Amino acid sequence: MYDAVKTLHSYWAYLVLLIVIIAVVNAIAGMSSKRPFGHKDLRISLFGLIVTHIQLVIGLILYFVSPRFSLWSELGMGGVMKNAVARLYLVEHPFVNILAIVLITMGWSLHKKQPTDKKRFSRIAIMYGIGLVLLLSRIPWSEWI
Repeated sequence: MYDAVKTLHSYWAYLVLLIVIIAVVNAIAGMSSKRPFGHKDLRISLFGLIVTHIQLVIGLILYFVSPRFSLWSELGMGGVMKNAVARLYLVEHPFVNILAIVLITMGWSLHKKQPTDKKRFSRIAIMYGIGLVLLLSRIPWSEWI
């Protein structure tokens, strides 16, 4: 089960990155061209929100079925924090990526409350953009590619 969930998590990450990049670029383009926030823009942003939340669920399942999870009981908190690889997989990657998804979710919520299209695009661009940077910062590149 672990290998199947890990493979799904890895391949779904490509989709997440692609859709979030598209959402950020679309929001920046919409903001700079001063076009109205239309159905296409809404769908792109919503799809970015959905794929990130699906990735979160897959990631949480992977976290708890991973053989690395037993390192918490074997090494304890101090041991995990001293081991760079264990810290990346058990602390940094989950925490930073959950924070990124929270920011993307906030961007989705905030854009709906904005009175102008430019502000809607800017909320998506800023919050999704920060989320994207955080996602990119904690990908375990050595094992992913």
